[in-house]
Amino acid sequence: MTDIPAPARPDDWWRSAVVYQVYPRSFADSDGDGVGDLPGLIDRLDHLALLGVDVVWVSPFFTSPQDDNGYDISDYEDVDPVFGTLADVDRLIAGLHERGMKLVMDLVVNHSSDEHAWFVESRSATDSPKRDWYWWRPAREGHEPGSEGAEPTNWRSFFSGSAWELDEATGEYYLHLFTRKQPDLNWENPEVREAVFAMMRRWVDRGVDGFRMDVINMISKRVGPDGALVDGGGTATSGSFGGDQYLNGPRVHEFLQEMNAAVMAPAAAAGRRLITVGETPATPVEEARLYTDPARAEVDMVFTFEHMDLDSRPGGAGKWDLAPLSLPALKANLEHWQDGLAAAGWNSLYWNNHDQPRIVSRWGDDGAFRVESAQAWGTVLHLLRGTPYVYQGEELGMTNAHFTSVEQYADVESVNWARDAAASGVPLEEVVTALAVKSRDNARTPMQWDATEHAGFTTGTPWLPVNPNHTEINAEAAVADPGSVFHHYRRLIALRRKHSVVVEGDVRFLLLEHEQLFAYVRRLGDVRLLVVVNLSGTPAAVDLGDDTDLLTGEVVLGERLEPGGTLAPWGQSVVLG
Repeated sequence: MTDIPAPARPDDWWRSAVVYQVYPRSFADSDGDGVGDLPGLIDRLDHLALLGVDVVWVSPFFTSPQDDNGYDISDYEDVDPVFGTLADVDRLIAGLHERGMKLVMDLVVNHSSDEHAWFVESRSATDSPKRDWYWWRPAREGHEPGSEGAEPTNWRSFFSGSAWELDEATGEYYLHLFTRKQPDLNWENPEVREAVFAMMRRWVDRGVDGFRMDVINMISKRVGPDGALVDGGGTATSGSFGGDQYLNGPRVHEFLQEMNAAVMAPAAAAGRRLITVGETPATPVEEARLYTDPARAEVDMVFTFEHMDLDSRPGGAGKWDLAPLSLPALKANLEHWQDGLAAAGWNSLYWNNHDQPRIVSRWGDDGAFRVESAQAWGTVLHLLRGTPYVYQGEELGMTNAHFTSVEQYADVESVNWARDAAASGVPLEEVVTALAVKSRDNARTPMQWDATEHAGFTTGTPWLPVNPNHTEINAEAAVADPGSVFHHYRRLIALRRKHSVVVEGDVRFLLLEHEQLFAYVRRLGDVRLLVVVNLSGTPAAVDLGDDTDLLTGEVVLGERLEPGGTLAPWGQSVVLG
């Protein structure tokens, strides 16, 4: 194994970086089996270099039964054969480093697969040495194992049903916040923590440059003095899942500081500053500030979810209970996070990832104004304060799948919800509509490389159908068109590199109550950057009032706006002055 070191950068290099997420199953297939793989990704690295990103985050490629598409890991230190080999990982690291990019791997350690050797040993007997590596509990007092209501607590799985699964052999239940094949690791056990940290160090030694930490704010459960876990309750969200018992738990910051000391600090001492980002659902900004304050040495940034919940009905039945997006509400939320992490902490900026539908279909116009609306949402995001994330195909303006029947969906979350919704009497039309808007499969249709059959993704049959619009929307066409979404994203990335105000400037939001316009100004010393974007399909009059003077300067993106002028549908004006 040989590694080409990534270029040396300042300790806080990640503040000016742009991260690109690859979902390997859907990115590029090299061997015709219909599933993307690491050699396919390696073959497409020049696309990422041309785009100009600094970091590539690759979703799990480890050995896995694929119950949750790789987020159920049975061996943290080997590659699933469907994706390639460890030698391919080495080639990927070298290929990225040769091009001046870094590799972030997905760290999924709230839970493992039930086929991981640790869990296999843990479930072998109640006196197994690894029994305490997972959350095993007897049936609720007064109940026979397997009877209704016998689960140790009322916690619910995020993928429907109880979060507890009965093991017939031992008569006890194990905890799984996600699918039954994803048992939660017990981070209270120091042996578990050290095993995780040792695994991370070996990946760092191999050349990995950082970690995206899956649902990392769930690793600390609230445990009573007697070791008991108790029923959840209190709010619609936490009551339905028991989230008040495991979200941002009492020892989570302690655990992350211990991880930092065991993994990130030694790497830094050796001259390698890793990048770390935590996925932290249901985390308020005050808690995020604790996670990301550099003085606390936990993680560099977190993924917040609040803005992604604004098109669900408040107090409703979760993400599937659709509601129209209020632009003032979105602005208020992003302003809250921008202000909340301004003094200490750092924002992750994203619209899309493997768990979210395509932004151009969700909040844009994926018809007549697909290019313009995709560019508009990109501008709003990339010029805020924080590290932007680009999800594969976002730079092409890829759209939702537009499936028309429940049977077309493969995602476990979507399939389970559709089944439960139908059983509870939700009309089929409403189920299909909600899936078409919010299903994770919308982000997972194969990457659209060209206009040929299967979009150049595979020579075989793709694991998930390719979007038929690939004949129009594809990388080959986008790279050839200077007015494409791809080249707009290149310009946004170039602005971040060229102008320090994009990285370090403070943020002041304008026109917070406007129903069409998203406007803000960045300021660093005497340099100002005005961003005004029309996030609607009709023209919008722009009246900046006392801030009209901000319109003077160099237009670096979009069109020139005169005082009292109008922005075209999905139009934008970015002015440096």
